[in-house]
Order: sequence, then C-alpha cells, then structure tokens
Amino acid sequence: MRILDEPDSACPPLAPSEPVVDSPAIDPSPPTLEEHHGPGFGPVLRNRRFIVLWMGQIFSQLADKIYLVLMIALISSHFQVEADSISHWVSAVMIAFTIPAVLFGSLAGVYVDRWVKKTVLVQTNLWRGALVLTIPPLLWLTGNLTPWWQVPVGFIALLVITFFVSTLTQFFAPAEQTAIPLIVPKGQLLPANSLYTTTMMVLLIVGFAVGEPLLAFIDQGLRGINPSWSFGREILVGGAYAIAGLILLCLKTGETAASLKIERPHVFQDILDGIQYLRQNHRVRNAMVQLIILFCVFAALAVLAVPLTAGIPGLKPEQFGFLLAAGGVGMAIGAFILGHWGQQFRPLYLTVSGRLGGAIALFSLALFSNHLAAALTSTAALGFFAAFIGVPMQTTIQAETPEAMRGKVFGLQNNAVNIALSLPLALAGVAESIWGLSAVLNALALLVLIGGLLSWTISRKGVLTSTSTNVTKR
Repeated sequence: MRILDEPDSACPPLAPSEPVVDSPAIDPSPPTLEEHHGPGFGPVLRNRRFIVLWMGQIFSQLADKIYLVLMIALISSHFQVEADSISHWVSAVMIAFTIPAVLFGSLAGVYVDRWVKKTVLVQTNLWRGALVLTIPPLLWLTGNLTPWWQVPVGFIALLVITFFVSTLTQFFAPAEQTAIPLIVPKGQLLPANSLYTTTMMVLLIVGFAVGEPLLAFIDQGLRGINPSWSFGREILVGGAYAIAGLILLCLKTGETAASLKIERPHVFQDILDGIQYLRQNHRVRNAMVQLIILFCVFAALAVLAVPLTAGIPGLKPEQFGFLLAAGGVGMAIGAFILGHWGQQFRPLYLTVSGRLGGAIALFSLALFSNHLAAALTSTAALGFFAAFIGVPMQTTIQAETPEAMRGKVFGLQNNAVNIALSLPLALAGVAESIWGLSAVLNALALLVLIGGLLSWTISRKGVLTSTSTNVTKR
C-alpha cells in the first residue's frame, strides 16, 4: 500500500492555496506557507502539518513507553512462578528489543530515503498496533504447547512480536526525524525539536508512572463487561499505535510519487554514502558524537539508578524511577526554555553550557548520593543541562543535512546510538561493583567535560554553525 500526500476525504485540505504537485518530488509550497516569524513555540504551533506529526508522536511514543510495562505484566501473569526472579524474563525481552536496533538501524534509514515519509509513519504504527493485538490469541493458542528448550512457547511468541515491533520502530524513528525539516522552516527547527523533546520526556515519565495502573484500569473495566475478556491491556497499547497511524494519515509532507521514481544506487552503497557524508561534514559529525556521548551517560545513569536509590535513606531499590523521573522533568523544563528563548543564543554557547552544567550535576550527585533532596536536585539539573546539548545538536543534524541524505544520516545516528548504548548498559553495573558508585559518577562527569572540550575545539575552528537562522554564527 502506497500512502501519498494526495487529497483525502477523511482529512480536509489545509487550505485552498496549498496544492500538492506531481513534480518536482517535493512540494515547494510548504516552506513559504508555513513560514511564521517570531520567537518561541507560537509559530510552530500554528503549523498545522507539525501539529499532525506531533499528535501522532504523542500516541506512538505513549504506546512505546507502555509496551515494556505490558510485557512485564504479561510475564508476571503468564510465565513467572512465585519463587522465580522476573529479571531474566525482562532481560530477554530487552535483548529482543535491542537486536533490531543494532541490525537494522542504518539499513532502515536508507530505505526511508527511498520511501514517502508519510507511508512509513502510517504503516509502521498500524503494523505495530496489529502485532500487539495478536498477543491474546497467540497466548491462548500456545498455552498448552510443550515448552521448547524449557522455555514456554507463549514467551517465545512474545519475543518474536517484540522483535518485529522493534524492527518497525527502526523505520519509524528516522522517518519521524526526516519529516520534521520537510514541514518546519529551518528557522523554526529549534523550537520544533524542543517541543518534541519536551513531549518525549513527559511521555517517558507518564508512561512509566501511570502505565501499570492504566493497564490495570482498562483490564478491570473490560472484565467488568465480560469476565472472560482478558485482552484490555493489549487493546490499550495496540489502539494507541493504531490511533497514531490514523492521525498521520492526515500528514502533508509535500512529497509525491515522483520521489519514488528516482534511480538510486544499491542500498549498501547508500550506507557508504552516508558514512562518507559524515566524514566530510564536521558539523553533523560533531553533533552526532555529542548525542552519542549524551545517550551513553544517560544509559549508564539508568543502570546506576538502582544502587544509587538503594543508598538513599527512605527509598527502596525498586523506587529508582523517582530519580529517572527527576531527570526527565529537568530535561522537559530545559527543552521548554530552549523552545522559547534558545534561538537568541549560539549553539556553541548552549552546548558548552550544557556540558559544564551536566558535569557539575554529576559531580554533585557523586558527592551527595546519600541525600534524597540533593540527589533529586542533581538528577533534575543533569536532565536540564542535557536538553542544552541534545536539542541544539539534533537541530544541527536536521538543518545541515540535505533532504536526500537525511534518512541515511538519521539511520546511522540511530544505529550508532543503539550500539553505543550497549557498552554502558553492560559495563556500568560492573564498574560500580569494582570501583564504587562515586568513582563511576565522577568518571561520567569527566566524559561530559571531554565532550564539551571537543565541541568547543571544533566550534572555535568555525565548524559549528547556528541553526536558528540561515546566517552562520561563530
């Protein structure tokens, strides 16, 4: 099925003066029609194309966050025995979710460049929703089957579904990132990315905080109608994906069928072209390195949050979500501030201040790790300053990368980030057990400072440019 930006009876035209042309491949009207001037989120929120994409993001990412909660609930109710630990079951699910990111991240970005972004966004959500909705019948069909290698067949089915859901996510992520510059003028990319980051962090907090009670509420409500109906949780998650896909049917990116007829090289040559582009473009490469360092730090912090929480009087290890939520709140506040006033500052100043502030927050966390208020404040400060790194760097990649290269670059970014995440996830806990929590946190602070020094050095050579306007700032 090919979903193009053609008039849809379910989605009225944005305006009579916004025709969708057949040639060239990109409709030239969106940048001028959507070019609203002024600081802050106002111009972005008046962009109806962006609103559609943003609403799709809300439902899609909410489903992403609750999906893991759903898997834990299904494991607890179907497979875990009372004396058994749930950790190895959850670890298997996480591995099934991570493998596609490593295997298909770059390849997905190449194909996103070859396909209409609206098609990818719609179909990846609809297919993920359909996969989640197949879970209840699969668990019913496999309930009485003999385990394979002492593993319940139903659990293997969950791993397979998780693998395919994650595979589709690898296509959705670069398509979402490449769609933003198609519908948002270059001068509004910073507030657009700020709004996206704010939404992502809010949904991260909401998803993990209310995911379990929300799933339980829906399940109990459906059982109240019919006691034999036990598929309410799957309907919630699968329905959220489906709603995202239906909303994105109304998206207008300006792409047409002509973009599919361009002769392109072999997919692996496209990957090599993306790598070569990163070698030649220092701005984009520097931004990607900064993001990789940032994600590595937060991956390590996610692992260290459990022993960190265990050492705080009044908290239990399983309450580590309070610390992560504090970081999410800080990042959401930072991204919100950037969306309103970030365009007034040079990306160099934002990134370096973010690095310095993040390093100070980590040093403070290492020093006051046994005090609840100080730990929460330090974690929130780390999230706040992380926004000053992540949002400008993501904006730099979007603004500096040509439209034809965006899928390749975002695919490589997705692939590199996921591979880089594996190292701190594997080593952070081991390092903490050998050298102690404070030493590892101090090491992360030094890593953040090194990243800031790298960004400063490259930027002072005139490599990093502003993405808030079309004028180069040094």
